[in-house]
Amino acid sequence: MTYGQAEMRIAGLVQDSIVDGPGLRFVLFAQGCDKRCGGCHNPDTWDMSGGEEMSVADIIEEMSRNQLTDGLTLSGGEPLLQAAECAEIAAAAQSKGLNVWLYTGSVFEELIMKASEDRAVEYLLDNTDVLVDGPYIADEKTLQLKWRGSRNQRVLDMRKSLEVGLAVELE
Repeated sequence: MTYGQAEMRIAGLVQDSIVDGPGLRFVLFAQGCDKRCGGCHNPDTWDMSGGEEMSVADIIEEMSRNQLTDGLTLSGGEPLLQAAECAEIAAAAQSKGLNVWLYTGSVFEELIMKASEDRAVEYLLDNTDVLVDGPYIADEKTLQLKWRGSRNQRVLDMRKSLEVGLAVELE
């Protein structure tokens, strides 16, 4: 699936993150969110017209600059609102041997339903290694869990989850 010179709205890019998944990561913060979770860590990403536009090709080029990068993390905002563009970036990351983590306020079970109706969502999930799913819930906040902000969120092995059709937590 190729989208040519597609543009996407981003809140920002971070090179060399060590807090958005394991290893040294390139992080794309998608702009726009329809979840608007109370206590959100990134409320500045909610506005659909905020941030800046950047071509998918330029994002992929930026991601490819650091040879020490272990993976790509798609965060936000809500990356699923720009599923086609995120899918293209995720596929490019995987073609370079990078692992892909996707943070979303949706849950796996909802995403499987969306994927059956939307090829871009299906393609994004197919190019995701780890899914951190579920909305942030301030009452469930904890600093004890790795890679997530609230107890309701799950860190899922997407390969195994897609294979069996059920959410499988990462071991």
